[in-house]
Amino acid sequence: MAKIERRKSIQVMVGNVPVGGGAPIVVQSMTNTDTADIDETTDQIEHLFRAGSELVRITVNNDAAAKAVPYIKEKLLKRGVPVPVIGDFHYNGHKLLTKYPEMAKALAKFRINPGNTGTKTRDENFATIVEQAIKYDKPVRIGVNWGSLDQQLLADRMDANNELPKPKSAKEVMLDTMVESAKRSSKLAEDVGLASNKIIISCKMSGVQDVVTVYERIAEAVDYPLHVGLTEAGMGMKGMVASASALSVILQQGIGDTIRVSLTPQPGADRALEVQVAQQILQSLKIRSFIPQVTSCPGCGRTKSTYFQELAEEIQDYIVESMPVWRKAYPGVEEMDVAVMGCVVNGPGESRAANIGISLPGTFEEPKAPVYIDGEHSTTLRGDHIGEEFRQILDNYIQERYGNKKNAGKTVEM
Repeated sequence: MAKIERRKSIQVMVGNVPVGGGAPIVVQSMTNTDTADIDETTDQIEHLFRAGSELVRITVNNDAAAKAVPYIKEKLLKRGVPVPVIGDFHYNGHKLLTKYPEMAKALAKFRINPGNTGTKTRDENFATIVEQAIKYDKPVRIGVNWGSLDQQLLADRMDANNELPKPKSAKEVMLDTMVESAKRSSKLAEDVGLASNKIIISCKMSGVQDVVTVYERIAEAVDYPLHVGLTEAGMGMKGMVASASALSVILQQGIGDTIRVSLTPQPGADRALEVQVAQQILQSLKIRSFIPQVTSCPGCGRTKSTYFQELAEEIQDYIVESMPVWRKAYPGVEEMDVAVMGCVVNGPGESRAANIGISLPGTFEEPKAPVYIDGEHSTTLRGDHIGEEFRQILDNYIQERYGNKKNAGKTVEM
């Protein structure tokens, strides 16, 4: 793992998951189902959990959603899904949490947006939510978002800025107000009586440079754990690249205790993609390991054959398919590196650097594929069954390297 000096923060327990205080950075996600649909929401929470989401947030926006929460939690427990479920509240959270105590009890954390708790009674409504968190011993995330920033607070700061001899830019005032809103709201929560180890902070923006700046500032201003992410990141490639760009800069500075990648999914797409992207960001930075990594070359004029691409995809799919079993049977396998290379230029070097690697022949090269295990040449494969043979070598390596006395040398049923 990378030697990144983590920012020191208070530890908050969200259900049975520690956030901050030196705990591993937690991956979380959010459903996009109608929470009132108990079966669909339960199915998606379970799917996200099985994909690796350690916390899952759901929308609680009306009476029907609030009534459904206890039943969702009950179904999850019956399925053996212990993931903490977080309630996302906007506008009417103070009413719903007061009206539906069983819902409040079933949730592991409340998410409050201080800009969306009312207008004239904003602080009063915020305090009501905090009182319910105290009553049921729940932590809260105070989630400041630039798109729903407290407009009165922002207007006051803009007016004060205009009176300065050298006014700041509107962007600078917004960044300052984001941090101030988080500080102000967390102080109000503690004044109401919420313990400091029940507060998590986020300050999300949709611009990469903006979100980096605001997290650098809030990290110095408070010692609560920080939920980090790029809000409204976008769809597909844009969303993934923007999220990775922002999170990598922030995480590399040791800032962040839990992360979410807020991708816009394509219609019908797998919601768990945001979990996979979050995991890959952490794994690429060598902060946490979740699944064996496959190194493969991009291809060039030396690799006119698509076989190395097909084998790389086959091995990657095989690893994903096998991980539910491997994770239990072979502790540590998630840290393994596999190389599937396409020609002699970088193939042998990359294969030696991996735990196990294969260097396939490029165009006009001799039709043989040397296999390297832990830096040493192990065997050379030839013929029409290289893929099957390499996969068997991979299976044997995993059993010998990561298997315990009980399962070493035995084939584990998939």
